[in-house]
Amino acid sequence: MASRADNIASNLNLGNFAKATELKQRIWFTIGALIVFRFLSFVPLPGVNPLILSELYSQTRGGILDLFNAFSGGSLERMSLIALGVMPYITASIVVQMASALHPALQALKKEGASGRQKLNQYTRYGAVLLCAIQGYFLAVGLESFASQQGLQAVVDPGYLFRIVAVINLVGGTMFLLWLGEQITSRGIGNGISLIIMAGIVAQFPSFGSNLFEGGRTGAISSFVIIGFIAMVVALILLIAFMERAQRRLTIQYPKRATQRGMMQAERSYLPLKINTAGVIPPIFASSLLLLPLTITQFAGNSVDTNSQFYTVLQALNQYLAHGQPLYMTLYAIGIIFFCFFYTAVVFNPEETADNLKKNGGSIPGIRPGKRTADYLEYVLTRITVIGALYLTLVCVLPEYMIAQTKIPLFLGGTSLLIVVNVTVDTISQIQSHLLALQYGDLIKKAKLKGRMR
Repeated sequence: MASRADNIASNLNLGNFAKATELKQRIWFTIGALIVFRFLSFVPLPGVNPLILSELYSQTRGGILDLFNAFSGGSLERMSLIALGVMPYITASIVVQMASALHPALQALKKEGASGRQKLNQYTRYGAVLLCAIQGYFLAVGLESFASQQGLQAVVDPGYLFRIVAVINLVGGTMFLLWLGEQITSRGIGNGISLIIMAGIVAQFPSFGSNLFEGGRTGAISSFVIIGFIAMVVALILLIAFMERAQRRLTIQYPKRATQRGMMQAERSYLPLKINTAGVIPPIFASSLLLLPLTITQFAGNSVDTNSQFYTVLQALNQYLAHGQPLYMTLYAIGIIFFCFFYTAVVFNPEETADNLKKNGGSIPGIRPGKRTADYLEYVLTRITVIGALYLTLVCVLPEYMIAQTKIPLFLGGTSLLIVVNVTVDTISQIQSHLLALQYGDLIKKAKLKGRMR
């Protein structure tokens, strides 16, 4: 059921876009900031040989690095100043969010309002700096230990000086991206961090499209496969756009209050529960865990004895957990479903929501306030999470099955599609909000002019 604001937004006059000077400035600022992000992704770390690095990266494909490289727009593959991207900040924010739901002191901060959220954001930034330093150091050590087939080193002058310089540059690059994202959020349009991640993913679309159609031209990929793949992507985009906006609205009724005319009127509102409350976190967690054995094998290199039992176990895991294998897709689906329920339980607390409704005098019709309301909210949330988990599983497993059957070198997974469509829908919604505010402003001006004429 569409709200009044949705109905007005659907009938917006796009001719007002020419009058929206502030909106156009925000859009141009966002585009400029994203261009700066793309330029930075081509600036390499000091002391790294790009030619040897590209050869080394081709030997370590298929692990967690591919996932992070997709989110950073290829910056990790080129080992640029922003090779870590904003993933340390995302990881730190998830950790702080989970800790705030479990730790009493952080729970108290969360309930303090704006000041509490500001402190939690500060803790998140501290955590992001710490994660950047740790990841940057191990990345520098890994670059020093890697050697190409010709025996050349990716690092020109390995040692502690290179490690210190690499950590400083990587931490500085990630912090600059966070600052750039905050500037986009405040002075641009949309969520800055999300737009940076989306820009990194979208930047790889042209190369993937050219490789796909080149394979069709040479006969390596069938034309029917290309048409079927395009149809699958379009269908998944439509499904994601529909499901991400889908909500289960619970009617909230408040006590009768006196109006200006002296009449008693009961107020009603809605408590929206998203079908996919967990967002894109479950696929990221599930794929990271499944790709961990392959990543360990790649980084271990020649340091692990090939005759040891540990090496044999890792090789067996890599064989059965390869992309497209039945065991991999089964565990991937189970992991997505598990993390959907786990993360939903972390971010949404039915008891806290029921207490807030009770304090404000609100209640669900037919449900007693307090524990009965909390039980009802948990019951409804569990049912819609089942639908959300099945939807996420379909979106993420279907591309994996497509890769296994057609052998297309596909980087565009379900997680990438989820991020791109989510951020696009959110940005368009914000643009509609600005146009809606402009339209209301025009109506107010017309009403004032009519009042003066009278």
